[in-house]
Amino acid sequence: MALLQGWQIFLIVLAGILALLFIAYQCILCWATRAYAKMVQDNTISVDDFVNEHPTPSQCLKCVLLNRFNVGNKIPSTEILELRVEESDKVAGLKVTFRSDVSTKQESAAAKHSGTKKPPLVVGTIRMGFGHHRIAYAATSWGLGDASRDVYFHDLLNIESEEANMIQDTDKMYSKFSRIASEWGGPIEKLWGSLTLSGDADSLRVTCQMAHYLSPIVSGLDKKSPIVASHSLVAAAAVAAGYENVINLVIDNYAQWFTVVPGALNLVQGPTNYHNFLKMGIPPSQLQLAGHWIPKELVDDIPTTCQWRIQRRVDGKPVRMLIPVGGAGAQRSFVCKLVAALAPMVKFGKVQLLLNAGDHAHMKQAFEEVLHQVDLEYSIVPDMAGVKKFRQDMVTHEPDTNVMLFAFDEYFTAVATTDILCNVSDVLACKPSELAFFPIPNLMIRRVGDHEQFFALRASELGDGTLEAREIEDCLEYVELFMKKELLTSMNEAIVKNNQIGIYDGCKNAIRIALERAEEMSK
Repeated sequence: MALLQGWQIFLIVLAGILALLFIAYQCILCWATRAYAKMVQDNTISVDDFVNEHPTPSQCLKCVLLNRFNVGNKIPSTEILELRVEESDKVAGLKVTFRSDVSTKQESAAAKHSGTKKPPLVVGTIRMGFGHHRIAYAATSWGLGDASRDVYFHDLLNIESEEANMIQDTDKMYSKFSRIASEWGGPIEKLWGSLTLSGDADSLRVTCQMAHYLSPIVSGLDKKSPIVASHSLVAAAAVAAGYENVINLVIDNYAQWFTVVPGALNLVQGPTNYHNFLKMGIPPSQLQLAGHWIPKELVDDIPTTCQWRIQRRVDGKPVRMLIPVGGAGAQRSFVCKLVAALAPMVKFGKVQLLLNAGDHAHMKQAFEEVLHQVDLEYSIVPDMAGVKKFRQDMVTHEPDTNVMLFAFDEYFTAVATTDILCNVSDVLACKPSELAFFPIPNLMIRRVGDHEQFFALRASELGDGTLEAREIEDCLEYVELFMKKELLTSMNEAIVKNNQIGIYDGCKNAIRIALERAEEMSK
C-alpha cells in the first residue's frame, strides 16, 4: 500500500479539524437554544410572540452572548428598591425620585402621595446623552399644574444601585464609540452608522432581557401610576415590573424593533414611522401616532416667536444661530470647522453664534481654541441665571458680542439651555437628533449615526428644516440663504401651519393618553 503524500495528509487533517469544528458548533447551537429558553422562561412578556418569530439557533446564541455581555453572571433580583421623592430645584412643581436611605427612615415614594391625591404621573428616563432627558422634561411640562396628581421625574441613574451601574457602563461605551466615529470618519464612521441601523428583533430580545434586571429600580413606585418613558429601556423595565399603563415615546424616526416595547403603548412622532411599524407587524393596539416631543413653552410661543423671526429678516438683522453639542460630546471637529468657516460672516455682523458646549469641558476648550484662531471676540455665560437673563434680553436687544459661549459644570443647565434659547434664535444648527423635531428653523449638519438621516428627512418634508448638510460647504450655502428673507420666512410660516394641525403636540398627547388610560383603569 502506497504511503500518503504530505499534501494528502494535510487535507485529511484539515478535513478532520473542520469536521470537529462543525460538530462543536452544532453542540454550541444546541446549548444556546436551551440556554435561550431558560433565559426567557420567566419573562413577563414574550418578545418572540411580539415579533411573530422564534429565534434560530444562531440567533439564540447571539442573544445569550449579548445578554451575558450586558449583565455578566448577575441573576435578576426580586428586591424592590425603596424610593424617596424631593422637590426639584430645577423645575417648579416637579418631584424627583432617589433611592431611600433606609437608615434615616425617609418617606417612600409610594407613600408620599397617599391621601386624597391620585397615583403620581411618572415620567421615566435615563441620563444617556441629552436627548432622552430633554424629551422627559418636555413631557413633564405638559403634566405639571394638575393639583390632583403629582408628577415624578424618575431617572434610573438617580437610583444608586448595581442596576444603575449596568446602565452607566453601557452608556459610556455608546458615547465613546459615537465620539470616535464622529472624529475619525471614513470606514469607522460607516461601520458605526451601519450598527445604528441594525436594531433587529434580536436587539429587542436583548433589550427586554436586560429590562428584567432593571425592574427593581422601578418597582418602588405605585403600580397604579401611569408611566411615560422617554427611553425604551425604561418602558421595558416598567412592563417587566408589572405596570399596566406604560407609554413608550419612540425617539427615532427610523423604525427598528429595539425602539418599541411589547406590552406598552408605543407613540411615534411621524406617519412614516407609524406606517413602517405597522408593516413590521406591531399590533395596532400598541402603536399610535402622537406628534413631536416638544416642551409646552416652545409650543405655546410658536405664533409670536415665528412672527419675531420673520420681522428680524424684514429688518435685516444678523442671523442668530444656536449651535449646541450633544450629550455624547461628539462632532467636535465638524462643529469647530463650521465656526471657523462662519468667522468672516460673524466679523461683518451678518451672523451671530450662540455656542452651547454643554457640560463638556473638552468642547468648551475646543470652542475657545477655534475662536482664538480666527480672532473672534466672545462672551461666556456660565450658569442658569445668566442663560435666563440673556434670553430675556435677546427678545428686544442684540448680544454684546457676536459670539456667545455657553459652558456649564452642571448637566441640567447644559440640556435646558438649548430649549430656553430656541425662542430667541433664528436658526438651530445641530445634527439630526431629537432637536430635528423642534419648532425652529433647523440647519441639519453632519449626522453621527446613519439612523439620524431620517430625522433630517422629516424636518425637510415638514418645511421647518433643511436636508442634512454633510459638508461645511453645504452648511455655508444654507447660511447664505438664511441671510435673505425668503427661506427663513417660509420655514417659520411652515412651523405656524404645522402647529395649527398639532404636529408639535406629541408630549401633550402622550400625557393626555396616559392620564385617560389611568382614569379608565381605575374604574
